[in-house]
This record gives sequence, structure tokens and C-alpha cells, in this order.
Amino acid sequence: MYKVNEIFYSLQGEGYNTGTASVFVRMSGCNLRCAFCDTKHQGGRLMSLPQILEEIARWPQAPLVVLTGGEPALSVDGELVHAIHSLGKRVAIETNGTRPLPVGIDWVTLSPKGGFAGGEAEPCVLRECDELKVVYTGQDLSRYDDIKTELRFLQPCYCDDDTEREENLKATVDAVLKHPQWRLSLQTHRILGIR
Repeated sequence: MYKVNEIFYSLQGEGYNTGTASVFVRMSGCNLRCAFCDTKHQGGRLMSLPQILEEIARWPQAPLVVLTGGEPALSVDGELVHAIHSLGKRVAIETNGTRPLPVGIDWVTLSPKGGFAGGEAEPCVLRECDELKVVYTGQDLSRYDDIKTELRFLQPCYCDDDTEREENLKATVDAVLKHPQWRLSLQTHRILGIR
């Protein structure tokens, strides 16, 4: 059984796969308590593997299943990954990197939370990923130099305060201009008003 917060169909809004039609499987729970977290991931219901697959199969046109949370690596295992592959889907995961991942995941988005209030509870153990996506608030980017990846994205930290949100956006744009090995990632789902 897996504790699942929600399963829904939408467009990937962030990072390399932005705009890709995807089924999102949001797992419940997280081992960190980041101050800026805007995801209500604690609720949910226990679902069996067949129940999860039945939900995913409602969208046969979706090429990608994104395992997210909370922190999906707390509960995602090789059996789930293999079963999703059996539906003909690619599997992506969005993780804080504090737990090892099962084999077979097609795309790993690492979003380490060290350096944030509530994000230091456990260290990031992943040192390699397909894309590194950092929520940016002005932190020293050299802390991520030892993570092996071809794709580095900076994403402005979203907050409800308009002034602070604009300051974060400007700081992120300035950081990308100063460090062009990073690319800008925007939360396009927020801009579009979709999930």
C-alpha cells in the first residue's frame, strides 16, 4: 500500500519537461519542513498498486508519470516504477535527494533544500541527476557544484507577498545572467492558472 495525496493529469510546469502532458502522482508526507513549501502533502489515502495503476490508466495519452510529493522517495519503490513502465509510460521523480532512489526511474529532478529554514533536517545524499532544480532565494550557488548533471535550473522562490516575490524573481534573473551554466525555470502552471 502507498499513501497517495492525489493523482491528476496536467502539464509539467517546471524545469526541463515544462509543457509535457503528465500524470502526477503526489505521494503523502515529507521528511523536511521547508518554510516556503506551498504543497499540502500530508493528507491522502492508502492505495494499492492496482488502484494507482487504474488511476494512471485514465489518461492513456500521457507519455509521462511524475512522482512527486512531499517527498516521493519515502515510499516509491522499484515495484511501482516497473508497474508504471508496464503501462508504456516514462517515469520521472521530483525529489529533495535525502533518500536513495529505486532503479529504473527515467528522469530524476533533484531539488535539494539545504540552506533553507526547515530544509536542513537531513542532508542531500544524491550526487547525480538528470536535472538540478534549485529554489532560489539568493544562496551561494557553489554549494551545488559537486552535483553531477547537465541541466541546472534556478527557480525563483514563490511567496504570497508581491514585493518579496518580485525581488526573488529579479535576484534569480540576475543570478542566471552572472552564472550562465544555470537556466531560468518558472512555475508556468502558476502563470497559466492550472494545477
